[in-house]
Amino acid sequence: MLTPEGFATLINQYGLWVIAPVAVLEGPIVTVISVWMARAGLLGLQPLLLVLVLADLAGDLVLYALGRGLLPTLPRGLRKLLGLRPARVAALASHFRSAGARTLMLGKLTHSAGAMVLVAAGVARMPLLPFLFWNLLATLPKTAVFAALGWLLGDAHALIGDWIAAVSLALLLPIGWIGLCLLRRHRVAP
Repeated sequence: MLTPEGFATLINQYGLWVIAPVAVLEGPIVTVISVWMARAGLLGLQPLLLVLVLADLAGDLVLYALGRGLLPTLPRGLRKLLGLRPARVAALASHFRSAGARTLMLGKLTHSAGAMVLVAAGVARMPLLPFLFWNLLATLPKTAVFAALGWLLGDAHALIGDWIAAVSLALLLPIGWIGLCLLRRHRVAP
């Protein structure tokens, strides 16, 4: 794993070119550490925040594209195993037409369910522009919270990383339970 000191060395050498691809993969902790480094004067805060938001959106687009492009390529047996029968995909598309914004916001802000929701938006073929719009609206406060953590408590980045993992897990359990209850309530025939 890359240490903060090693990350700082890379940033001194390459600047935002290092942060962008790493933030696509693991945005929250990269946001905390890089904003902490901006506070120390290693980076400009405004360009950094722009890169962090764009990297987060780029990662989300990859997950959306994966959901959108992967489904047709999966063998029928695997689609069935994953519960992606035509009727279920149609129900998912209907859900994203009526509640896509709310679902994206909740998934994005809870962080734990985010990847699943982004892939599901792609599977449901949510239109790209509304997907980007609602995703951006959720990305801005999420990035702001992690940036504030980095600015105020960035030197405790290891502890913050543990907090992010614990809170994500704690949120995933009730969200998963609610999701299962909703699936049972709106069960779709095979």
